[in-house]
Amino acid sequence: MQILAIVVSLAIAAVGVALFGKTIGHIVSVIKLGQPVSRTDQPGQRSVTLAKETLLHTRMLQWSHIGVLHWFVAFGFIGLFLSLVTAFGQLFDPHWVLPVIGHWFVFEWVSEFLTWTGLVSIIGLMAIRLRNLPRGSEGRYSRFFGSRAWQAYYVEYTILGVLICILLLRGLEYELGGGTKFHFPSTFFVGTGLFGGLSEHALENTVYLVAMVKILISFAWMITISLNATMGVAWHRFTAWPNIWFKRKADGGTALGALQPIMVNGAPIDFENIDELDEDAALGVGKVEDFTWKGLLDFTTCTECGRCQSQCPAWNTDKPLSPKLIMMGLREHAYAKAPYLLAADDDTRKSLPELVLAEQEKPLVGPADVAVIDEEALWACTSCGACVQQCPVDIEHVDAIMDMRRYQVLIESSFPSELNGLFKGLENKGNPWNMNPSGRMDWAKDLPFEVKQVGSDVESLDEVEYLFWVGCAGAFEDRAKKTTQAVAELLNIAGVSFAVLGDGETCTGDPARRSGNEFVFQQLAMQNAEVFKETGVRKVVSTCAHCFNTLKNEYSQLGVELDVIHHTQLLNRLVRDGKLTPVAPADSSLNGQKITYHDPCYLGRHNQVYDAPRELLDIIPGAEYAEMPRNQTKSFCCGAGGARMWMEEKLGTRINLNRTTEAVETGADKIATGCPFCRVMLSDGLTAKQADGSARESVEVQDVAQLLLASVRRSSGLGGES
Repeated sequence: MQILAIVVSLAIAAVGVALFGKTIGHIVSVIKLGQPVSRTDQPGQRSVTLAKETLLHTRMLQWSHIGVLHWFVAFGFIGLFLSLVTAFGQLFDPHWVLPVIGHWFVFEWVSEFLTWTGLVSIIGLMAIRLRNLPRGSEGRYSRFFGSRAWQAYYVEYTILGVLICILLLRGLEYELGGGTKFHFPSTFFVGTGLFGGLSEHALENTVYLVAMVKILISFAWMITISLNATMGVAWHRFTAWPNIWFKRKADGGTALGALQPIMVNGAPIDFENIDELDEDAALGVGKVEDFTWKGLLDFTTCTECGRCQSQCPAWNTDKPLSPKLIMMGLREHAYAKAPYLLAADDDTRKSLPELVLAEQEKPLVGPADVAVIDEEALWACTSCGACVQQCPVDIEHVDAIMDMRRYQVLIESSFPSELNGLFKGLENKGNPWNMNPSGRMDWAKDLPFEVKQVGSDVESLDEVEYLFWVGCAGAFEDRAKKTTQAVAELLNIAGVSFAVLGDGETCTGDPARRSGNEFVFQQLAMQNAEVFKETGVRKVVSTCAHCFNTLKNEYSQLGVELDVIHHTQLLNRLVRDGKLTPVAPADSSLNGQKITYHDPCYLGRHNQVYDAPRELLDIIPGAEYAEMPRNQTKSFCCGAGGARMWMEEKLGTRINLNRTTEAVETGADKIATGCPFCRVMLSDGLTAKQADGSARESVEVQDVAQLLLASVRRSSGLGGES
């Protein structure tokens, strides 16, 4: 038995190690096909982030019970590696123990703890997977829909088998007299229960057998994953660490907020000298090798867990976009095309299998039946960031999607026809509604006080505290104008000095950038940047979450550093400082009413502003606050981001109706938000629900500022100057 165990174990181990090393080399060569990108800044901080995310499982614990179970499985995988070394030693001597460590009780106790907790945890994870299997017509809504089930089952049963073998070996060690009950605090029950009464010779033969089985299971797993370089459910155990270390934000933040500029050869395009750009330079991503090496590492690392899919507003409203399936499709394509890209010369390429040559010819984006990525899926993205927020291994889905959009717009001129009007309005009138810029101050005409305008009332913004960035919606969209007026009135009541740019303001460029038109974004952004420099802008308050995000996070790419605050943050500060005092007059329209709040994606997930709006709503006298089930980091999108505000929603059900239904079901009388895009989408959704009788006519959608204004005392003694 011993000879057989030694021969079989060493043979499979040799094959496993050889194949494993070869596949690692192949994975590295595929990742290196990507374009250069610098991700080595702040190495110390990156290492701290890696340690934090690994040891504390901060990303996994967003789903707490699964995160806890995964922690024990992951650290069992790492911590019990020495049990594999021990198994090899036991092939030669069933009494063999690790040098120095031996039966040190601390090592034995930790080993048993990791074994039992790992065993319970993997059974728990298996049960969760089985309970959530895609079944029948509702199968689409399982997060495992589209994941390769056999691979997940294989990995889980491998872990289960290894842990059972460890328990059996420890029981056998106890029966062979390798320690005392003190050293084996629990597995001695396994020994006495299963192996008690066996002769020493029988015990030794059983050790050989179980050690061989453990080695066979372990190296069969290694061989299997070595034959499947795209088996992310297994390979993420190795690739997750570099993927986390090389994530975009060294401090541990997610790849949200700013969208990265178009990169060529690892450097952002200089749009002021665009004529000097190589005519063959890829603007965006048109082929899989146009992605950066970090993008290819992202695809390789995808675990197919489906957390991103479960949170995606497009997928949850029956559209073809699944962030998980995008990553899986790009991964499969990259590795299938790799032999062609890695071939030394044309003769070698011509001799490649037909499947490889067919993969080389496949367009990256196009109709679902011919392309890697369905064009309908690409344009369904709202860039809400739920996928990035939820990913436990820091994959940067939004960056990949936006880069593919850029290529489609700038090189292929292939995009939804509705965007023609958006681009025309932005280029010719500086706003997506194609309105005359001379009307940018119309919102202020009926206010009972003067709104100062730079150039006519003040020469420089040094004369006031804030530039009030009105935004296109705040200037031209009727519902958003009410928010603009409310904020201006509240700032006036609080005695905060501010000025606006009026017709000197143009769109920040957010809709252009998120729809892939980087040229128009740069045109608008450079125009605004010039105005900012001329007028000395430093502090900005914005009512639009999209403007807030763009000014705060992206204008620094043009050399403009601004201190940008959202209006809910500033108003909350003014209330705390006593400059605004909410009261409850007897005739208040809010008395006894229930308010719920919708988190704008570009305020919440992209910029982590969750508390200020809620604190404002909490202090409104006479009103009751009700939270929606999906809120804060797990909030559901309104459907307007990613320039979807200007595109028809032709597939599936409407995202705004999904979210409005959730808001209405709280029983709220007021649906509050902090973004004009969200307000438009939720208002339209509410109108539809009121029309079919599923929502009360009295329900309204309002900005947080409007609700605050309704409760503020307009008294110089208690509320500031009116």
